[in-house]
Amino acid sequence: MRHGFIKVCVATPEIKVADVTYNVKSICASANKAAEAGAQLVVFPELCLTGYTCGDLFNQRALSNGVLKAIEDLKKRLPAGPLVFVGVPLERDGRLYNCAVAFCGGEVLGVVPKSCIPNYGEFYERRHFSPSPEEVGHIALCGQSVPFGADIVFRAGNMPLFTVSCEICEDLWVPMPPSVRHALAGANIIVNLSCSDEIAGKAEYRRSLVKMQSSKLIGGYVYCDAGDGESTTDMVFAGHNLICENGTLLAESKLFENGLTFADIDADKLDIERRRCASTYFCGESSCHTDVYFTASESTAEVEREFPRLPFVPKSGERLARRTELILNLQTMGLVKRLKHTGAKTAVIGISGGLDSALALLVTCRAFKKLCRDAKDIIAVTMPGFGTTGKTLKSSVDLTSALGVTLKKVDITASVSRHFEDIGHDPAVLDVTYENAQARMRTLILMDIANKTGGLVVGTGDLSELALGWATYNGDHMSMYAVNSGVPKTLVKHLIGFEARRLGGDAEKTLGVILDTDISPELLPPDKSGEIAQKTEDIIGPYELHDFFLYYAVRWGFSPEKVRYIARIAFAGAYPEEVIDKWLKNFYRRFFAQQFKRSCIPDGVKVGTVTLSPRGDWRMPSDACAALWLDEIE
Repeated sequence: MRHGFIKVCVATPEIKVADVTYNVKSICASANKAAEAGAQLVVFPELCLTGYTCGDLFNQRALSNGVLKAIEDLKKRLPAGPLVFVGVPLERDGRLYNCAVAFCGGEVLGVVPKSCIPNYGEFYERRHFSPSPEEVGHIALCGQSVPFGADIVFRAGNMPLFTVSCEICEDLWVPMPPSVRHALAGANIIVNLSCSDEIAGKAEYRRSLVKMQSSKLIGGYVYCDAGDGESTTDMVFAGHNLICENGTLLAESKLFENGLTFADIDADKLDIERRRCASTYFCGESSCHTDVYFTASESTAEVEREFPRLPFVPKSGERLARRTELILNLQTMGLVKRLKHTGAKTAVIGISGGLDSALALLVTCRAFKKLCRDAKDIIAVTMPGFGTTGKTLKSSVDLTSALGVTLKKVDITASVSRHFEDIGHDPAVLDVTYENAQARMRTLILMDIANKTGGLVVGTGDLSELALGWATYNGDHMSMYAVNSGVPKTLVKHLIGFEARRLGGDAEKTLGVILDTDISPELLPPDKSGEIAQKTEDIIGPYELHDFFLYYAVRWGFSPEKVRYIARIAFAGAYPEEVIDKWLKNFYRRFFAQQFKRSCIPDGVKVGTVTLSPRGDWRMPSDACAALWLDEIE
């Protein structure tokens, strides 16, 4: 199991109603194709061995005898590697059950009967089938006694995270599906063998239902539907197959097209998420469940999943604008509450002509509009120093003019030079003292202006900078409310672009210039042509890589090796592997070494699933050692 990924396949074969010999050949052909493609779990539709639409033929002895012979044949002919579920009608103790038979390694592992038998509308299953008994028992099958019951967890002994339980069609559609207790008993993946007829609007509902169930269970949900080959006397079946993971649709078949649908379910991700937020419930223990062990096959196939390069940025589509507006409103309302609570007369922001200060200013303008207050009470302070370029200074002036806020210019070169004299620092030495003295001077000025005007200093630092510690301790690191602290750099760019288009005019033009400007703290002198010499991404690495690392390392807790693996997939063709490795090491080194800055950051609003607030989602000692993480990368 490569990094926790399990390759699953839903297979809707062509069948003939009541022709079990033909159906065995069709099932085995599909299963072999799935195994050749590297599938470790293969699921077939409900009652596909006979066809769901047999009607009263289910009561014919010829059919039930044929089923038993067909199971013997399947046991011999199915590929030995994957865990395979096939829908079968089976008799036990004088009753007929709608079952899923689990095969692996040339053996029958167990039989799961359907729990909820529909008897309404077009469904007459109670005419033929009994619901699953409450307790797990045994059934004689293929000369052996195998577990028989709904509450079975199939566990791969060689892959502890590969745990599967089964429910059948209607079981999902009831108020309390069996999959709930299966997940609580430790099943990471639920398979559903279904024969759901197609009517107008049903596909949308079915898709929503499967996605939601996978989300509720924090699990994988593999839904296999019957298709072409079932009787069309009164119904049509479309083979609507779905593979979901924790609310995300990984793969979906086209309606009315039989065949195979593949996806890679990340069982490692599911396990981490269950431990993170629901350890009280997902204990992996159940007195009523029976564990059945099997040996899972190793898949040599490549993981076929897309990992977006910008996981924090809303995906394009009709919800893009709504999601972006929501994020901006979260920032805005956080600041609105703080301004109202403190009774601040002004909001004071250091404006640099860069991305973060531009976003903070845009959010502050929104907050003042929400409070019906004059934008002139927003004091934007530009503080040119040794590294300030004409381009960024002009952007600061132009943006404040376009937004109608008060601009105050305080040149810090003289005061910092005097400070160098006070502490005995040679200004020709362009070291960390040279840089941080400027950052701390700017924060001192902002705080004092806020005191003088009865205001509140709005912080500009973002989530990416907090993760990497790219901030001066008690300099730009500090404020009275940090509106960007939950926003990573890649999202900062997106939000500015969105707000620029909304505002239009001079504001849009200036924000476009800011978006095109190299990211820099501008603490070192410009180059000979007057351009920015100190470029952040040349020093610490590309933010799109670091935000990717941050998302998967912190939000999902993936191992460094796995983060590297999926980064190479996501950024194939964009960065060589050695470049990804270089900045991944740098990310972990800085993330651990800079925790002391995050341990005392100002209040700030959470806008997404990742935040590094010591009061909220992230609690980490400032002196934790990174050795294990760095060793794994090596």
